[in-house]
Amino acid sequence: MTQDQILSEIREANLNYLILAQNLIRADREQALFRLGITEATAEILVLLSPSQMMKIANTGTLLCCIRSGDELVWSLLTNQGKAANTAEGMSRLHASIVMASRHQEAA
Repeated sequence: MTQDQILSEIREANLNYLILAQNLIRADREQALFRLGITEATAEILVLLSPSQMMKIANTGTLLCCIRSGDELVWSLLTNQGKAANTAEGMSRLHASIVMASRHQEAA
């Protein structure tokens, strides 16, 4: 991938993220805070962005969204490493969701 392609992909990801964030915040603010891992103050800023502001921010060249969990436990649960694809997979994903929710509560 060339540098221009990488920057183009970042711009596209940023714009998609900003649009998704605004839609989630408008639809269900509390759930958006949890799903996006953002504060109330950040949600207020995001929801008020105009389309031109969103385009300007998306073009910064820095990826706005990030992988929230650096926790190996969460990743092993999400990927279900070493488990057969059955009920254990559903339980692993539920457990991962609980761990990530507790991290969100700790950060709040």
